[in-house]
Amino acid sequence: MQNFIFISPNFPTNYWQFCRELKNNGLNVLGIGDQPYEELKPELKASLNEYYKVNSLENYDEVYRAVAFFAFKYGRIDWLESNNEYWLERDAALRTDFHITSGFQTSDMPRIKYKSKMKEYYQKAGIATARYHMVDDLAGCKAFVAQVGYPVVVKPDNGVGASDTHRLSSDKELKEFLAYKEKEHPDVAYIMEEFVRAEVNSYDAIIDAHGNPIFEAGNVSPVSIMDIVNNDDNSIYYIIKDLPEDTRAAGRAAVKSFGVKSRFVHFEFFRMTENQSSMGKKGQIVALEVNMRPCGGFTPDMIDFARSTNVYKIWADMIAFGGTDMPVGEHYYCAFAGRRDGKSFVYSHEQLMQKYQDNMRMVDRIPEALSGAMGNQMYVATFSTRDEMEKFYSDVLAVTDATNAKVQAELTKVLALGEPEAV
Repeated sequence: MQNFIFISPNFPTNYWQFCRELKNNGLNVLGIGDQPYEELKPELKASLNEYYKVNSLENYDEVYRAVAFFAFKYGRIDWLESNNEYWLERDAALRTDFHITSGFQTSDMPRIKYKSKMKEYYQKAGIATARYHMVDDLAGCKAFVAQVGYPVVVKPDNGVGASDTHRLSSDKELKEFLAYKEKEHPDVAYIMEEFVRAEVNSYDAIIDAHGNPIFEAGNVSPVSIMDIVNNDDNSIYYIIKDLPEDTRAAGRAAVKSFGVKSRFVHFEFFRMTENQSSMGKKGQIVALEVNMRPCGGFTPDMIDFARSTNVYKIWADMIAFGGTDMPVGEHYYCAFAGRRDGKSFVYSHEQLMQKYQDNMRMVDRIPEALSGAMGNQMYVATFSTRDEMEKFYSDVLAVTDATNAKVQAELTKVLALGEPEAV
């Protein structure tokens, strides 16, 4: 029997499903987390063979001792994973220390965690990247701006999601950012990139031990996560009904270049919405960043709804058997809308539920840890056509006051961009 240690199986709250499918496949599933056992969801408890509570997952020595305990009790650990960006380096360190060779090691981290180092591997795959500069002083940053022009985007070189990401549009804002960095994060390395006028398209795939995809999908984010977080805005993104061939090709090339094996991945690309001489023409795919884990939040469930399948099982089948016979059924658009509390919406929750009762797949409050990027109240629904999905977005996010109406008009404009032809 294979031993699988799952780090933080209780968060995100839907990740118990990975554990369930592993256990159903005959693996010994061992959880390590900081939530008291009695507070775990019943479904998670039933999906674990044993759970080890630590006081803090941030304490490496404590987590190390938990892994050592499981290794002593159950023998060789075959797999260790969290499927969580935040713990990616921690997972790699534990694998390295315990000689668990089924996943990334500490030596692999630079190319998959540092945005500046990712660019080399994207370029090897033949995928264009935005020009960049490692933030130093005012003179160095202004010299880079002189090449690419404002606006520029700055963010931690080794960061998670859109946290601490800034769009700078003037020398004044640049000086303010440098002052902020010096005061708040003097030891953090930041990368500055030219601004790409684009929407985000992703390649979401489950990759087998030979580096080949056994399942592929993708999502589209018409509004950037950076803007949603910084502007305290509503959130929208959707699983595309059929993956465009250029996204598929770029994703597969990146998988090979980065040496991905036995993983669920979420690779982000820009699809340019206008011509930019340094990168190419409108519609072209440009690299953004790789994420060696599933797309965040409830996206795995959305992929299930969009493909009439079970990606939790497909992933667990890959771990246990190297492949899967899980069928993929009819394809749909699966739309996520995250409403932000405090806004004046035209349609009440009850009205939306009545109008879209046949389409709704998930309706819930968003956990506080995810609300910055995803809003406070989520609606997930499936549609057969793009027109139906756009009407849904228009209804869910329609607002009554003039300021938000301006934002709504911009959203309508963004959705009207359309999408590339899929094959």
